This record gives sequence, structure tokens and C-alpha cells, in this order.
Amino acid sequence: MEKIIDLHIHTNISDGALSPKEVIDEAFKNGVHTISICDHDTIEAYDEDLFDYAKSKNIELIPGVEISTKFKKVGVHILGYNFDYTNNELRKKLGLLRNARHDYLYNVAKKLEEVGYTIDVETLDQVDAVTKAHIAGDAVTRKENEEQLLKQFGYIPSKGEFIETIMNEGCPAYVKKETISPKEVAELIKQASGKVVLAHPVAYQNEDNFTNQDILELVEDLKADGIEANYIYVNRHNEVINDSEKWNKFATENHLFTTIGSDFHNKDGLHAEIGFINTNFKLDNLKIQQILDNLK
Repeated sequence: MEKIIDLHIHTNISDGALSPKEVIDEAFKNGVHTISICDHDTIEAYDEDLFDYAKSKNIELIPGVEISTKFKKVGVHILGYNFDYTNNELRKKLGLLRNARHDYLYNVAKKLEEVGYTIDVETLDQVDAVTKAHIAGDAVTRKENEEQLLKQFGYIPSKGEFIETIMNEGCPAYVKKETISPKEVAELIKQASGKVVLAHPVAYQNEDNFTNQDILELVEDLKADGIEANYIYVNRHNEVINDSEKWNKFATENHLFTTIGSDFHNKDGLHAEIGFINTNFKLDNLKIQQILDNLK
């Protein structure tokens, strides 16, 4: 029997569309055997009730998190897996990072106002782990921003385009966020008995011009256990890039294990859905079992 796993899924506790239980329902519907919810800088999805619910659907739920860091002035994401989700130090640090996200929200709202855009700060502030994607999504869908968007872009941009043009470093509404180093994140995950994985290296090469050497320096700095080699990337031009073969080779050459994740946020007809069921991307059962064994 074919096994399907998906170890990188977001819920509405960070910037996904579905609640944690709805994610499990979707995984069950898609025939997925094992999942991990990896919300941004928060593990609030995890409690005994959620594990019981997953078990009732015959789905294995592996604790996960995606933590935002900076390396060489570039934002990189570190995945943690199979850690003790009740660990006080981990929960405390993630709480501080979430508070920093809300400070960022208020500061970026001021900058956006200065360049002609408004956002619903009050509603966004209620999101547990508010992200740039939340802010940009609100900005590009607000009727009162339409005139300014058309003036600046010539059309209504995607939230990704808005982030890259308006909010990122060097852009008019850039605000420096309090961050944690990759090394600190790795130590935090490991002291909670977890595994450290570099998220989607394909993104850093395509978005930030990282070389293989940059990625190697990063995983060495992390003392990473693995990389998210099996990943389908969609760039700012909505081009689909599958460099999984390249990153699996990189992992083998550098004694890293690999993971697989859709990075599912919502169904948009373009990005991979839970379990990659809307793609032809598959791993054989032997490879899947190796991934699961490596996370334990």
C-alpha cells in the first residue's frame, strides 16, 4: 500500500487557511499517512486533544515548527521536528518571537500609511503569529488601497509581489524585525530533543541568490540534521520549480537526511496541496520510511 506523508503544513494559527483539526480532516481525505504542522514561530496547534483527533483518523502527527531567522542578512526558515512540545524554554522563546511579530505589525502599519496604504491593524493583531503574508494579503485586498496599487504596480499585485516591492529590506515600508540566529534556533530545538532541518533551500537560491556554498555554510552553522529537499517551489512569476533531485544529491554529499513538505497554506490552484495530491510528485515507500525513521 502506498504511503503519503507531508511534513510541512500551516494552519490558521499562523498564516494558513485551515484550523489544526481541518488540516487533519484534509489529510485524511487525501489519504495522507503522516503529517506535521509547522506554523511560523508557534506550536500552539499542539495539545493532547489534537493528537487524539489525529489518532482517531489513523494519522500520525509529528510535532513541528518553522522558525524565522536571519543568515547573511537573508531571512531563512528552520524547521524543528519531533521535539517535546511541552518544553518550557521552547514555548517561552516562541512567545517572545510572537510578541516581536506584533510589534512589527504596528511599526510596519505606520510605514505603509506613509506610502499610501492602509491595513486593518486591529484584526491582524488578533492573529496569534502574524506574518508579512497576513499584512500583505490585507493590503492588496482592501478597496481603499486599489487606487494606490494601480498607480504603483499598474495592476493588483499578489501578496508576494507586494512584500518584495514594498515590505522587504531596501523597500519603502521595510521595518527591521527582531530575529533569532539560525544557530540559536538549532540549539533551542535540540535542547527540546528535536531534529533540526533547513526549510526549502530551493527558495534561498531562487529568491536570494544563495550559492551551494552559502547553503553548506548555513547547515554547518546549524549543525543541521537534514534539509527539506523534497519540495515544489513557486517563484514570484508563478513558475513551478522542482529541484528535488539536486537537493537530495546535496544532502547525500553532505551527510544530511531529507524531508518532504508541501508548505501548504491554502488551495490556490498553483501550490502543492496537503500530500501533494494535486501534483505528480511522489516518493516510494522505502524513501518515506527512511524519512520517518530519521525524524525519530
